[in-house]
Amino acid sequence: MLMNERSLRGSPADPAQKAPRRKGKAGVRPLESVMQMIFFLCGFIAIAFVLVITIYLIISGLPAIREIGLVEFLFGQEWASTAKEPKFGILPMILTSVYGTAGAIVIGVPIGFLMAVFLSKVAPRRMANLIRPVVDLLAGIPSIVYGLVGLMVLVPLIRETFNTAAGESLLAAIVVLAIMILPSIISVSETALNAVPKEYEEASLALGATDIETYFRVSAPAAKSGIAAAVVLGVGRAIGEAMAIMMVAGNVANMPDLLSSVRFLTTGIAVELAYSSGLQRQALFSIGLVLFLFIMCINVILNVFLKRDKED
Repeated sequence: MLMNERSLRGSPADPAQKAPRRKGKAGVRPLESVMQMIFFLCGFIAIAFVLVITIYLIISGLPAIREIGLVEFLFGQEWASTAKEPKFGILPMILTSVYGTAGAIVIGVPIGFLMAVFLSKVAPRRMANLIRPVVDLLAGIPSIVYGLVGLMVLVPLIRETFNTAAGESLLAAIVVLAIMILPSIISVSETALNAVPKEYEEASLALGATDIETYFRVSAPAAKSGIAAAVVLGVGRAIGEAMAIMMVAGNVANMPDLLSSVRFLTTGIAVELAYSSGLQRQALFSIGLVLFLFIMCINVILNVFLKRDKED
């Protein structure tokens, strides 16, 4: 009888009945320790790069701002860095970058988002599998190719359509930027939409909603963080682009007009950096600092907006 009870309960002396011991920190395998160290170093390097870039831009950009004057530098309407009496006002370039980026976002985001909804929810599988490589190919095309096509096709079209002296203009830059940001917006938005649980859509359809209502009132709000990340990537691509814009914008530091030649912040740096020196070179680094702060402000504002919306 006692033997039967012991055999049912399990003998405490039996090694098979002992509970497995959890390994503490001292028992972590060497390979896991090495991988944890590698992960830590990768994260530290990413943060270090941002800090180094920030510190370098501040150190290189502040001397010119101190010498020129912050108000004169940011709100001056004339840029003549090589003149006998140089002027370093970057307001035309700031406004051009803002208008160009905003125009590209206004055109590119709706097209990219709708394309992502089509690929994720509407298109047959075969059609989607054919379109995705095309989108990936757009992402891999070099910037100079976009600029060359814009210069040979878009610029003459604008010149003939609007009867202007030159087709290089803010409008040409906006169209080129809108095309260039499409791959990022489409890919990231589609990934976010595919990550929405199917139960959300099934519940919406069960309540009587149509497919279109479900896509835009259930799936899209559920994927809004990923879609916002796509917009941030698009903004970063549009603000940071230089080579393609240099070929279609005209590179004249005018106050922005849709059909006039303009200069972006990025193209201002790219055009003059090779032959710059002294105060002119320092002013170009100051432009880079302004551009860097502009991108940081956009990211902070968007993150705050998403955080508030999530808390609500």
